[in-house]
Amino acid sequence: MATHESVNTGGARPQEQGTGTPKEMKRELTRYASFAMAFGFVSIATGIFTTYGSVLNSSGPRGIFAWPIAVIGQLSIALVFGALAARIPISGYAYQWVSRLVNPVWGWIMGWISFSFLGVVVVAVDYTIASTILPELLQYQGTQENAWAITAVVILAQAVLVAMSTQLTHQVNKTAVTIQLVGMIALTVLLFGVGAATGKLDFSTLFETAPVAESGYYSLGSAAEVGPFALAFLLGAFTIVGFESAANLAEETRDPARVIPKAMVQAVLSLGVLGFLFLIAITALIENPAELAASATPVATVITAVLGSGVGKALLVLVVVSIFSCGLVITMSGTRLVWAMSRDERFPGWRALRKIHSGRGTPLNATLFIFLVAQVVLASFAMSTDALFSLFSAATLLPAIIYAGTVLMYIVKRKSLPPTQGFSLGRWEIPVIVVASVWLVYELLIFRDASFRDPWMYVLVLFAIGGVYFAFLLARRGVSGLTMPDMADVDRALDADGTRTAAVPAQGAGPAARAEVSER
Repeated sequence: MATHESVNTGGARPQEQGTGTPKEMKRELTRYASFAMAFGFVSIATGIFTTYGSVLNSSGPRGIFAWPIAVIGQLSIALVFGALAARIPISGYAYQWVSRLVNPVWGWIMGWISFSFLGVVVVAVDYTIASTILPELLQYQGTQENAWAITAVVILAQAVLVAMSTQLTHQVNKTAVTIQLVGMIALTVLLFGVGAATGKLDFSTLFETAPVAESGYYSLGSAAEVGPFALAFLLGAFTIVGFESAANLAEETRDPARVIPKAMVQAVLSLGVLGFLFLIAITALIENPAELAASATPVATVITAVLGSGVGKALLVLVVVSIFSCGLVITMSGTRLVWAMSRDERFPGWRALRKIHSGRGTPLNATLFIFLVAQVVLASFAMSTDALFSLFSAATLLPAIIYAGTVLMYIVKRKSLPPTQGFSLGRWEIPVIVVASVWLVYELLIFRDASFRDPWMYVLVLFAIGGVYFAFLLARRGVSGLTMPDMADVDRALDADGTRTAAVPAQGAGPAARAEVSER
């Protein structure tokens, strides 16, 4: 059984035998860089711009009140993830946690679902640039063909940047996140100020349901249909995902057990508050909700009407920057997950995908693989007449499955978790678990609606592909061969960093790992 490579602690990095290729990446992420990873993935400018029109059509202006409920639900999940990240700060987040706390089989399944999510969500956010923003910004006729081509180029640019330099990628992302924060705050203040001064600000609009009928608005729906207000939760559920990307870069973060939990929680809180204020401002300035629902870019339409075309164009530029940053973070997170699973010999083509480029210090092969996967996903959805809805729905369904599986694992294993030096739920553990569980059950029930048939098909196809490879692993190695590598080397390095005080024995780990635990 292969041993798990040690986490880099600042010294010489281990090399692939006979190749001179390092197996580890530098631990260089600061507190703000970790926060920027979480914030950049979530990206309120991206999420709100992408899904606001869908919410107007399905739930009307009143649908924005689903946002704070979704924020509370996602925050509870971020708290659970923080508690896990402080105990097992290893790249691969849910894949690593479930593998080592439940068993490697369930961990592999969680890793494959996470990979499926990252493969589709990067296409979902980048497709927004090509299908709705650039046609409005540059005043040209958008088609399925040019949206496909432009999205493919954007994905390529992000992959090239991630492959070239981790440090440059983080610098670009930090700059973009700063621009997004400052820009969204300034824009929100301007909307409230100018709206109030011109008399256009009408808070009664917040409670309208048009173009949706008010009758049955809060209905629970039927077996294959969801009520109007329930569909509004997709706005928050799609936007406030990906905060766990900070945990996926744990082995590149300084003092990860303390930094990562705070980064995730701070990102969700700041995004939640700023996003809701922005939604209130936009919605209170709508003159005709039914008419606006027909706009391809409703957020830009409102801003242009209130602040002028110049500010409207500036918003579109801000959204382009935000979306590019979001896709960049997703690409990086995807490469780290593929690299982590390949390092454990759990991914197709792992011998090539686990390598770190000796000169650039990046997982070059894993980056190329994620790029190719994104292009395949793009080709699968690009010619659909409702590609954007299908993409963002799939990108909402998959993280809900990941979050539900991880929270369930935490509930079952919380009494036997290893100690933490970074973050603990303490007396709030039970309330947090209850909120997270109720929220996730409700969110998953939304996807029973018949409109989510295409996202479910994507999920089933990806699961089928994963099932074929998993059957191959079983046939080649047997169940005993799927045990995770010993944790002894990882634990020793984490202890040297001051990140952990005790080892996490892998399910099925060898005697060396368990002896390591008992000695402590």
